[in-house]
Amino acid sequence: LRLGSESKLLLDPLLDAIATIKLDPDTVVNGDVAIAALPSTRRVDNKALAVEGHNHATGVWEPPARGQQYDQFQVGVQLANRSGALNEYGFSEFTLKAQAFADQVNGTAYMPDMAEEVARARELDQFASPLDARLSFLLRARQVAWSSGYLHQCAAHYGFVPGMLPGRMVLPASVEGNPPILSLEYDTQAALADDLEKSAVYEVVLTLEVPYVAREEQAFARMCEIAHALANDMNGTIVDGEGRHITDEDMQAISQDLEGLYDQLQSRDFAAGSVLARRLFS
Repeated sequence: LRLGSESKLLLDPLLDAIATIKLDPDTVVNGDVAIAALPSTRRVDNKALAVEGHNHATGVWEPPARGQQYDQFQVGVQLANRSGALNEYGFSEFTLKAQAFADQVNGTAYMPDMAEEVARARELDQFASPLDARLSFLLRARQVAWSSGYLHQCAAHYGFVPGMLPGRMVLPASVEGNPPILSLEYDTQAALADDLEKSAVYEVVLTLEVPYVAREEQAFARMCEIAHALANDMNGTIVDGEGRHITDEDMQAISQDLEGLYDQLQSRDFAAGSVLARRLFS
């Protein structure tokens, strides 16, 4: 089963171990009953757990909803994320939660094989770990510190908007609701100063979370362009985390490496920016 479209809640056998919950023939379960039966926590260890029902009227897999009727269910746990692979202990906890849900809806749980799923989890983690790229440039003031107000003004000129947290601005994705293309972060105390024009910022961090942003956004090219523009506008310099100057040749080399990374992700149906990629690298 390859279920559904680009929804964060839909399980996918590429990334999830999935237990099927069968009901007796001609039996349906009301959504209110299914919701009451959901596990109290939607986590197994540090992995996401989800329950979906097969809507009897529409034939669509979806999170249980009030007023709907379901003729079967599935419970899934994510095989791997940034914290590592699902292990035997986590799979056992998943089995207990799936069985408890099945009991509550008077269904029969059909569990996948633990050894196979744990092996899949380890292989997926080994694939993903070297591809988990987070790129950052530091913009440092050459002489005079920047004020928060001045920094906001300059960044806004290139499309950045205030983020959810103080000291963070983001460049929104072209598709509403997707993760930002880039983030720009600086000292929180300066962001919370009573007078933003008198606050002092000596460096900002421009970051790209590669697996979160679609290849089509040309995020790294935009990151380089914006870094150069801000450095020019604000009399700053572009350095790495160890203070070494980043040259155009460095940027070109990184760009070439990224193309290979994008190809590897796409070859396994975890294309950068997709729901599956964002879940795998969560």
